[in-house]
Amino acid sequence: MEKATFAGGCFWGVEHLFNEIPGVIEAVSGYEGGHVDHPTYEQVCMGRTGHAEAVEVTYDPSKVTYEQLLNAFWNMHDPTTLNRQGPDMGHKYRSVIFYNSPEQEAAARKSKEEAQKFFERKIVTEIVPATSFWRAEEYHQRYFDKHPGHYSCHFVRGWVPEPTEEAKKA
Repeated sequence: MEKATFAGGCFWGVEHLFNEIPGVIEAVSGYEGGHVDHPTYEQVCMGRTGHAEAVEVTYDPSKVTYEQLLNAFWNMHDPTTLNRQGPDMGHKYRSVIFYNSPEQEAAARKSKEEAQKFFERKIVTEIVPATSFWRAEEYHQRYFDKHPGHYSCHFVRGWVPEPTEEAKKA
């Protein structure tokens, strides 16, 4: 199993959509990219910790590739809005790919470059080394399963198609 971590606005929708992907073992809501150990939701909301609402994805690379997860990420939020997704505004809602290896970093940078072709505005997604991931409180986990019909600004938009075989070889 491998791990990948993404932030794309409110973690509830991002977590839900990643959990729908075959080959994803588990997607967990949490906080990453800040300077406080064991942050709470209240601390993150106050903007004092520097964390983004993030989702840590554990996946089976024999069933889903990191590149496929990247493609899903570009399609589940608007990577051209700085510190905002829908009605959610603030630094904790920024778009970030936290990479765990040089291979993930290279794949993320290549994917961002390819995805940019499908957006008129500049993609503002940060690509930074993973730091400590702090699991969010239990009431945030699988939020949409616990609260069916709850509004989400996340859904699969289909802005970025899967790369063709030729593009994968380039």
